[in-house]
Amino acid sequence: MKPVSMLAATLLAGVTLFGATAASYAEEVVVKMWARADRSGPLRAGNIVAAAEPLNAALKAAGSDKTVKVEVFEGPAAGYDADALDILKAFAVNQGPDLYVAAHEWVGEFAKSGYAMDLEDFVKKNPWAFADVIPVLWESTKYKGKIHAIPQDSEIRMFFYNKDMLRKIGKDEAFVNGLPAMVEKGEFTMEDLSKLTKEVVDKGAAQMGILHRPNPGPDYLMTFAAFGAKFVDDKSGQLLLPKAELRKGLEWFAWNAANGVTPKNNTAMSWDEIQGAFKTDKAFIYHQGVWAVGEWMVGDAKGATWPNDKDWYFKKIGWIHAPAGTKGGQPANLSHPIVYVVNPKSKNAELAAQLVAYATLPYYNTKHAVTTAHTAILNGQRSMPDYAGAWYLEAATPMLARSTFIPNHPDFGRYNGILFKALQGVETGRLTPAQAIDFLEDEMSNEFKGSVKVVDKLN
Repeated sequence: MKPVSMLAATLLAGVTLFGATAASYAEEVVVKMWARADRSGPLRAGNIVAAAEPLNAALKAAGSDKTVKVEVFEGPAAGYDADALDILKAFAVNQGPDLYVAAHEWVGEFAKSGYAMDLEDFVKKNPWAFADVIPVLWESTKYKGKIHAIPQDSEIRMFFYNKDMLRKIGKDEAFVNGLPAMVEKGEFTMEDLSKLTKEVVDKGAAQMGILHRPNPGPDYLMTFAAFGAKFVDDKSGQLLLPKAELRKGLEWFAWNAANGVTPKNNTAMSWDEIQGAFKTDKAFIYHQGVWAVGEWMVGDAKGATWPNDKDWYFKKIGWIHAPAGTKGGQPANLSHPIVYVVNPKSKNAELAAQLVAYATLPYYNTKHAVTTAHTAILNGQRSMPDYAGAWYLEAATPMLARSTFIPNHPDFGRYNGILFKALQGVETGRLTPAQAIDFLEDEMSNEFKGSVKVVDKLN
């Protein structure tokens, strides 16, 4: 049975979620929701539609004649950036929805424009829905330190490594299987990872070392985070260009390319080449996200067949965060939550927020997670049979504690595109790390006209 008692008790006490007195209305309230048309994640909208059932049961239990119906508009945009711009255009002509789905990095722009409700008090007053949310995920929802969205799902971007290749170069089982723990403790650094990978390649266990995405995206941001980089000022919300920290990250990429750890043409490779190299035991490390396990690592894809078996998989493959930049430092990974956002100007904002609360519960979120290969938003989901059965999600969930996030800033997409050019420049040898920093400073100045704050060093 889907839970209704907590909200019902609240309503029976004469209090709605925002403190107003409950009233009885013989009416059907239509809550309009905007969700990008996405066949790979239909329950982002579907769970909100389904959440109307327990909400209506709670309203009935509270003595209200009001019922809620959800109408979904599916935007045709190809990606979340384009979809966010379409939502902003709709708000500009007073056609904005009551509730919408967005990539978390757009929360700042929506909040600044007055289209994202401050949900800080709402979350605190409703522990039945939100107390079990994995704490770090709230960082992806904040604007000026306050919650303005609710996590809808999460993910982990990590380094996958081939354990068999470590065995081939003589590493014992304690090292092979203990590497994640050493990374977690800060005992194994980014430099150690590069040197280990070079050893794997030099001794012939792999043709290639570390492979990463060939185009701009968020994955490599966790590498810079491991070297201490932050891209936004917490107090002002201004974008930052931390020169010392970014240089350390670029030096890592440059060393790898110069020493045969990463191919100099990695950014010219296709996704199929990169993923196929890892699947066919040609590459030691693949850097992207946990969903890759369900999409192509197990089963017959990318040039090889791997059993769909947990024990077999973890005997062959391990996962680590981006190790700390220095001994004793903090490792990092990256998550990119999709979020629910409520329109504060909507006359149905309270009901929209209540729908989000129900859709956040494990029953609903787990249905989305296991059908889309996304990690949980709640600690308790790991104990749910369906989630535990998705063994790679259950195994990856503890890694969320080390998550970092794309800044909630509308200009970071352009910033990241420039950063990727610098990364590409050092990997191909066209730029030294020092030249890449000069390039970044010049390009950021031209592109953002002083709105990016340049700092020599963060700490």
